[in-house]
Amino acid sequence: MLNLLIPIILLVLGYLIGTLLEKRHFESLRDREKKLLDTPVVTFDELDPATNPDFAYFQRTEFAQGSVVVSVDYFKQFLAGLRNIFGGRVSSYETLIDRARREAVLRLKESVPGANGIANMRIETATLSGSGLGAVEVYAYGTALYESALTCATDSGQTM
Repeated sequence: MLNLLIPIILLVLGYLIGTLLEKRHFESLRDREKKLLDTPVVTFDELDPATNPDFAYFQRTEFAQGSVVVSVDYFKQFLAGLRNIFGGRVSSYETLIDRARREAVLRLKESVPGANGIANMRIETATLSGSGLGAVEVYAYGTALYESALTCATDSGQTM
């Protein structure tokens, strides 16, 4: 009886704690995204001022990056295992990927305070499962654009 009770308790705890943490993370993402709405992400065909007059407006550029690793909780891992047996869409992992992508983009924007925009952002994903637990790494990178040559990030995260 105890052998059956322990996995059930772990599943219930995994569901409750995982749902709470995921809800908090989504709230944090929404709040931080609202604060960073004034830093747009755009795509240019070419970042050459001679061929793209939109780019001539910016005085300085900088490489920007943000990354995150998000692990799956016990309950979602259990659901994914069932889906692997029966087949079908693993919707429990879709929220994991969504959270990871949004977090990586936010970290990218937060890494370049004072930037007027991010050009040519790209997102790379990788799955990590060396320990048996599923996790996803998301790496976002792009070119930070500054209107003024004097605006730059310092080590303390403040702009000059």
